[in-house]
Amino acid sequence: MTKTLIATLTLAAIVSGCTTLEPALPVANPAIPAEWPIPATAARTGPATPSGTTTDPREVADIGWRDFFVDPNLKELIARALANNRDLRVAVLNVERARASYQIQRADRFPTVGANAALSRSGGDAALTPGSRYSASVGVTAFELDLFGRVQSLSQAALQQFFAQEQGQRSTQLSLVAEVARVYLTLASDLESQRIAQATLDSQQRAYDLIVKRHDLGAVSGLDRSQARTTVETARADVARYAGLVAAGINALNLLVGAQVDSALLPKGFDIAVSGLGALPAQLPSQVLLRRPDVLQAENLLRSRNANIGAARAAYFPSISLTGSIGTASTDLSGLFGSGSSLWSFVPQLNLPIFTGGRLDANLGVAKADRDIALARFEQSVQVAFREVADALALTATLADRRQAQQDLVAAATQTHALSKARYELGRDSFLNLLDAQRTMYAAQQGLIAAQLAEQANRVTLYKVLGGGWKEGA
Repeated sequence: MTKTLIATLTLAAIVSGCTTLEPALPVANPAIPAEWPIPATAARTGPATPSGTTTDPREVADIGWRDFFVDPNLKELIARALANNRDLRVAVLNVERARASYQIQRADRFPTVGANAALSRSGGDAALTPGSRYSASVGVTAFELDLFGRVQSLSQAALQQFFAQEQGQRSTQLSLVAEVARVYLTLASDLESQRIAQATLDSQQRAYDLIVKRHDLGAVSGLDRSQARTTVETARADVARYAGLVAAGINALNLLVGAQVDSALLPKGFDIAVSGLGALPAQLPSQVLLRRPDVLQAENLLRSRNANIGAARAAYFPSISLTGSIGTASTDLSGLFGSGSSLWSFVPQLNLPIFTGGRLDANLGVAKADRDIALARFEQSVQVAFREVADALALTATLADRRQAQQDLVAAATQTHALSKARYELGRDSFLNLLDAQRTMYAAQQGLIAAQLAEQANRVTLYKVLGGGWKEGA
């Protein structure tokens, strides 16, 4: 009988999990075009490539952030953020938790073998067999024969949950890399704007001091003096405003990095050569979205919900649990393992659902609804990803045109200011004309910084929405 028990348990372990009632995964229909509507100018020129870099023929998802970003300070800050950021740390711990949950669920597919040793003593007037009894056994407790794949489906659902958490971690890392770059670029632009505002303030202060002296000598009117003072106070207010933005930018960078950032790692100026992403190909298939971590996460959740349907279907069928053990027993400890002391037990249990008050139907309905919700969210994630890429591509050409226009405007405004200043010093123009030229030049300089920031931020956004930033091989 012992051999029969061992053979039965072995066969149960082999047969268990051979069948599953999980339905076929539904086909998603996100209803997006096969290719993005890339503007002709964007496909031809693409983002401005820094000197010394070339267009990388690999897909963006395969370009690590160390290869994409050029600024060494920015790369060091990203590395520190990936090591210290608390949001990313939580995402990593969620992956570890999902892995442990999957291992717990997967363990139900295998028999749980345990050893047991016991001593029992009995006595009293009513005891039939007073004395001591020693026993030792090895057996399996309540192992379910997974004839209809219920346990296997639950294990598959837990596995896909684990995969989803892994993709969630990668998505968090991608967002963190892009956010550090965005805050770094914004801080650099604020520092550059503060520098221009401070230089303008110094220049306006010197001009104002000169006008005050000329006013005291009666060479200029009080109107010129008042107008000159307005330019000084305007520049002073801008200096204070940008000082606050710089402080806020440093605090944001400290939060992302997870520690105080060394002043040596802060940007020294606004360098437009931050990334190395070259021009995109004219034909960019939308299938690259399927490599985005958030899209992959939605797909894994869909697979997990689909597996739950298999478990809910299997609950309609009978379930068989096996409990068995082999061992030895004796009234004397010295004879516990002697001949004639063996014992065995085999307890199969059959559970056949007959009336459950509609619980099984409701569980199956919930599983199907969860699967349909996951399918809709997967399709939505693809649609959102397509829109994000399309928006970034559409802005590529327009932001480049805006930056070029701002550069031309700065050149024209600088020349106008120089001419207006020369004419004012010769007495051929009023101070009001010079004041307008100064304001125009200052606004053009600040507008150029804003245009450069928008272009660089869009390049980082394009890198992120195409799935780059989480894979690093350097």
